[in-house]
This record gives sequence, structure tokens and C-alpha cells, in this order.
Amino acid sequence: MSPDDLFIIGNGRTPFTSDPASSVKQLAAIAIGMALSDAGVGKSDIAAAFFSNAGQGALGGQHMIRGQIALRDFGFEQIPVINVENACASATTALLQALTTLRAGDADVVLAVGSERLSTGNPAAEKAFFSGATDVETPLPYGDASQRRSVFMDIYAKLASEHMSRFGTTREAFAAVASKNLTHAGSNPDAQRRQPMSVEQVLAAREVVWPLTLPMCAPIGNGAAAAIVCNRDALSRFPDAHPVRVLAGVLGSGSLSAEAAAAAPITRRLSSLAYELAGLGPRDMGVAEVHDATAAGEIIQIEALGLVPEGEGGAATLRGETTIGGRIPVNVSGGLECNGHPIGATGLAQVHEVANQLRGRAGDRQVENASFGLVENGGGFLGCEEAVASVLILGRAG
Repeated sequence: MSPDDLFIIGNGRTPFTSDPASSVKQLAAIAIGMALSDAGVGKSDIAAAFFSNAGQGALGGQHMIRGQIALRDFGFEQIPVINVENACASATTALLQALTTLRAGDADVVLAVGSERLSTGNPAAEKAFFSGATDVETPLPYGDASQRRSVFMDIYAKLASEHMSRFGTTREAFAAVASKNLTHAGSNPDAQRRQPMSVEQVLAAREVVWPLTLPMCAPIGNGAAAAIVCNRDALSRFPDAHPVRVLAGVLGSGSLSAEAAAAAPITRRLSSLAYELAGLGPRDMGVAEVHDATAAGEIIQIEALGLVPEGEGGAATLRGETTIGGRIPVNVSGGLECNGHPIGATGLAQVHEVANQLRGRAGDRQVENASFGLVENGGGFLGCEEAVASVLILGRAG
């Protein structure tokens, strides 16, 4: 089966919020309902479901059969329901497994859905959850509520400092990423943060851990996102769908060798393979959603993806190349920094944005003439780089 035979035909997502009122089950139902409606697909058409969630065990006490519990009341019974946890890359991992099911011929219409409730009001549980996604032993400042942060902010601060030392990247460049993403998020009603800030305002905001200020760091969140995928044989059954082609999707793990990771970082390795599978290159990408748990992460990832030359991510951002209207718009949804980061839903929300961009449905944040789009979603930290990452390349279907 060629890559042209696989399609995303429906997407849906909830707003990402810090409101703990809704359950994982309720959030999933909203996103699934939107995806079914978008595709013109009925529940009975879904032959299998992959359910992404990272936190429900530690934070909600549901350690097993999370998907079966979350989807049962929505009406999904008897079909295979596969639970997926792969740190911050859980959602795209679920989507890639759904696509693998299609390629294997085991189903012709498959659902991938991620739902997460990380903002619970229970700091001790949140601390335990986040410390399980890394092997780096860093004290977590969970005493003073105003200073709470994930250990990943300390990791990203170290990576940011290294980038500054190696390439001369400035704090202004990191602030420009956050300012740009806040501007993009102003047109995204589903984002948590939507208030524009200048570079100077971002730099003057509360420091989380140097060189990162609060607007440069993604908040956790609650929310859900879903995608429905099918093969070409099934596509004709859904005349109301507006399909997007899946041209490539790859998943990999990081290296424990600092030398190997420096020579070929995980995102560079995976994106090279994805470009090869799609028969495309970085210059063909019209829009990209990348994993910006911090502003420094965006700069590091766009370089690893080949969207800008190594070491020039900060300068390219300051020149406006990554904004809407620029050479390669990045995180036009506002990214994780503004949407928030409900881990099990994040990757599918990234896919939702790129799919809507390729369909011309992005409204005020629409990127003109984008024929191909890229999604990069990373997770965890193991030794010297991400424990897991995925890269998807999507294209217009018509």
C-alpha cells in the first residue's frame, strides 16, 4: 500500500484549559464527536480505536483499560481498543499505530484519540507524574505554588544555555518565539494563552529558570483531540469528508550515547527518514507544528528538522521567517506555549492544526498556499535527548 492510500478524514479537539471540572471521558467524547461529524462517519464505521493518555494512572487512579473506560459510554464496544502511553509523544504514537493497522489491512477506518486531565489541583500527584518521564534527577520546586514547575523546564533551560553558548543565540530570540506564538494564538479560540506580548514584555515576565520566563514555557492543561483515518478503499464511503493525505509518519527512540545524539539528534534522524518516505524536503513544507514545550525547544527543533540552518533558528525567528506570512510559518496554532500541553492530546492537536491548514480552514491564521505540512512531537528525556519522538508529513488531497 502506497502512502497515497492513507488519509485523515476527520479531526476534532477541545479547548485546552486549566479547569479540572471535565473528566477524561467527557473531554474524549467531545473531541470524538467533532471528528466523526467532520468526517461524516458514524460510530459503527470505526473498526478500531487507539486511546492516548499519559496521566490517568498517577493522577486519576485508572492504571489500566483507560481507553475502554473512556470510550464505553460513547458507544464503542466490542471493537479493539488499544491503550497508548508514550510520554509527550503518546498522541502521535496512537495515530501512527492507527495508520499501521490500516497498512496491515486489519481495518479500513480507525480512530485515534487522546484525552488528558493533568490540572487536578493536587501538586503532590502532579510532581510524582512529571518526575516519571525523565532519568534526570533535578530537585522539583513544589513548595511555593508560585514557583512550581516541571523538571523539564530545568532540562530545557540547560539546552537553551548550551544553544546560547554554542551559537550565540540570545534571550531576545527565545522571547521572539513566545511573542510570535502569542500573536498566532490570538486567532485560536482553543488556546489557553491568547494575550499578545511584545519581546520586551516576555523578557520582563517572571523568570521560571534562567534564561526562560513564564511566557516561554508551556503550561500543562486538560483537553482532548481526535483523528479518524482510513484507506483509499474506504474513502469513497464518506463523500462529505475533506481528506488530507498522510505522506509519511515515523517514530523512534533517543540515543543514550552523547556522541551519537550530538552527531545525529533524534529529530534530525527521524525527519530525514520522513522526508525520504514522502519524496519531499524541508523546503517543500508550507507550515509546521513543532514540540515547543519551551521557546528554546522550538528553535532547537526547527533546526533539527532542517527548516532553518543549524544555529540560525534564533536569527530566523527574529527576522520573522517563522511567523504567518514568513518563509516557513511555525506553530501557527500558538504551539504548546500558548495552547497548553495536555500530554495525551498534544500531538493530535498538532495534527488537527496542520490538517485544517491544508484544508484551508484555519480562518485568520490561515497560511496561504500550503500544500504540505509537518508535525514534530517529542516526549520524555533519556540521558542526553528525547526518549521518543515522531515526525509526520501531511499533504493536500486534491
